[in-house]
Amino acid sequence: MIEYGNLLNSAVKQIKPSGIRKFFDIANEMEDVISLSVGEPDFPTPWHIREAGIESLEKGRTRYTPNRGFARLRESIAHFLSRHYGVEYEPTTDILVTVGGSEAIDLCIRSLVNPGDEVLIPEPSFVCYVPITQMAGGIPVIVETKPENGFRLTAEALEEKITDKTKLLVLPYPNNPTGAVMRREDLEAVAKVVERHGLLVLSDEIYASLTYGEARHVSFAALPGMRERTVLVNGFSKSHSMTGWRMGYAAGPKEIMAVMTKLHQFAIMSAPTTSQYAAIEATDNGDEDIEYMRGQYDMRRRLIVDGLNKMGLPCFEPEGAFYVFPSIQSTGLSSEEFCEKLIYSKGVAVVPGNAFGACGEGFVRISYSYSIQHITEALERMKAFLSEL
Repeated sequence: MIEYGNLLNSAVKQIKPSGIRKFFDIANEMEDVISLSVGEPDFPTPWHIREAGIESLEKGRTRYTPNRGFARLRESIAHFLSRHYGVEYEPTTDILVTVGGSEAIDLCIRSLVNPGDEVLIPEPSFVCYVPITQMAGGIPVIVETKPENGFRLTAEALEEKITDKTKLLVLPYPNNPTGAVMRREDLEAVAKVVERHGLLVLSDEIYASLTYGEARHVSFAALPGMRERTVLVNGFSKSHSMTGWRMGYAAGPKEIMAVMTKLHQFAIMSAPTTSQYAAIEATDNGDEDIEYMRGQYDMRRRLIVDGLNKMGLPCFEPEGAFYVFPSIQSTGLSSEEFCEKLIYSKGVAVVPGNAFGACGEGFVRISYSYSIQHITEALERMKAFLSEL
């Protein structure tokens, strides 16, 4: 009998499984469950984008692509970033096409972090930053964000956590799970701290297209002096409803991108060919799709925030992404207890806030990337659940 425990990577063994998937898996095994647990658009990929992928298959375009991705796609991405966010990149050296934004995050951290380097990670935030940092030998340093600040990262909170070992700041805005955004004045204050301490920045902007209100998303790399310090990560999953196509990209200084590309060559080689053809169509002709979906999400956002507040679950109004992060402290239940009782008694799946960091305790994440019908029914069930507590 082989004792595998002594053979497995010790760093990976110590990492906890994703807290997001637990309740999604429970929901899949139950009947009549409304799952608001996974951040996946309910819209199909727009037809003209699917057609581009289908055409590539029909014409037999199924071979490997260049490691960095098709030149034509990198050019389209450069134009997209320029017209939407005013940041300029050279397609031949500054952009890398990846297997989703997740690969881009992994490549960035592994390319920049040496063992013992400290990585500043605002929380609550997406579940991957801490384990990837740990697997790279880095030390995650959590910067807690608070509801009274709109879950924004403040320059003061950032400054308190910096040491002589600090190397990288993860900037995950618009934020999953809180829906918080960083406006220009917030980013400018952070940029001063970054410049003063000579930090590098991983700016995860996967939800950039889903920012609500008249003030649109500001890319951190577009601020004066920040482009040369920033790796911008984005993709097509959220903006173009292309989750299963696994299409992402990173853009940044050519010196960093060269090292990221080297890792990509050995680990992945190239992103999926069919998906790249679809992504070209998305970046060239998908702006109307983005606006349509953003408008639909905005309606759902207002519906769910209003419903949660009326039933007595105080809810910070999210300004980006497609999540709400209501407080459940008034129930006297922990986040895990709330989610377990809710799914087993009323068939509604949401995610405990502590899945996104210890400071998320007392909150739950609810995705509104689902239909109005699903959201309305879920709110009715949650209202009944609260009345029975």
